[in-house]
Amino acid sequence: MQNFWGGLKQKWSRYKRWVYLFIMAAALAFLGKTLHSHWQGIASIQITPPAWASLVFATGITLLAFVWAGWIWGQILQDLGQPVNKAWAAQIYLTTNIAKYLPSNVVHLYGRTLAATDIGIPFGPASLSVVLDTLLMAASGVIVSLLSVPQQQQIFAVLGLIVILLVVHPRILQRLVKFVPQGSKKNQPADASDAIKLERYPLRPLLGQILFVLVRSLGFIVTLSVLTPIEPLLIPKYMSIYTLGWLLGFIIPGVPGGVGVLELVTSTLLSQPGVLTSDQTLSVGLALGAVGIHRLVNTIAEALGAGLATLDMRFPLQHRPRPSRKPTQTASR
Repeated sequence: MQNFWGGLKQKWSRYKRWVYLFIMAAALAFLGKTLHSHWQGIASIQITPPAWASLVFATGITLLAFVWAGWIWGQILQDLGQPVNKAWAAQIYLTTNIAKYLPSNVVHLYGRTLAATDIGIPFGPASLSVVLDTLLMAASGVIVSLLSVPQQQQIFAVLGLIVILLVVHPRILQRLVKFVPQGSKKNQPADASDAIKLERYPLRPLLGQILFVLVRSLGFIVTLSVLTPIEPLLIPKYMSIYTLGWLLGFIIPGVPGGVGVLELVTSTLLSQPGVLTSDQTLSVGLALGAVGIHRLVNTIAEALGAGLATLDMRFPLQHRPRPSRKPTQTASR
């Protein structure tokens, strides 16, 4: 197993530049298709000049949410005993996040894992950090979306949330990581530097992911306010509805970036009687226009984040990867 991952890492070092170029080109192609499919609905909506300032603000909020998500991934790596710089984690998160628009919807996760191993983090903690990040993000989505989940479906949402929160418990996780390759030779104990350590429940990353979901849904509310007045008392409901649409697009496999699922679920709930209030709904056209514009805002934020992070990476940060220990040093201890 060690020889396999060693050979894979050598090939990655040789071809990673071409892989990055391919991923970026493919991602841009899918992004272009996404923008084209939503452009007709967007063009039919009249936006006043002052409203453009609100859209710029919504783009900034959404970009801030993605930067924060990268910091949370860095916190997860630190909780796993890998002393990385959170600014480096945010850079990698932003540059790989745009790859989620590729068909598999997992390329961006694999890219983060390889980027972590490139700076000396063992494959076990690197891959587990991505899994933990995904699970905690899903749990946060369930928590925020509970307000908009139909009552007959809430029991399933709560049960799913309980399962996720139990899986990420350190005691259970320590048993599950036995199935994760950690770079040790067969029939020999793993080196201490390769061990996966999670000494406490990942409460801070969970709270951070909840904040990420809330900030991202706030970007949608600012976008919606461009088209229709927002009642302050309904803001939690709008956040919950948007988060439910995002969550379904996030967890359904094979949906690049949740494109289509988020728009369909969110617009349907916004225009369905009794979801917001008993006497208030949005028209289907307005709901579709809002989610279409938000997709554009979200895409621009992701593209800006990837571009700015790529430029910033020209000035390397001191990521301080965990140094590997030599056998002699391990033995002397």
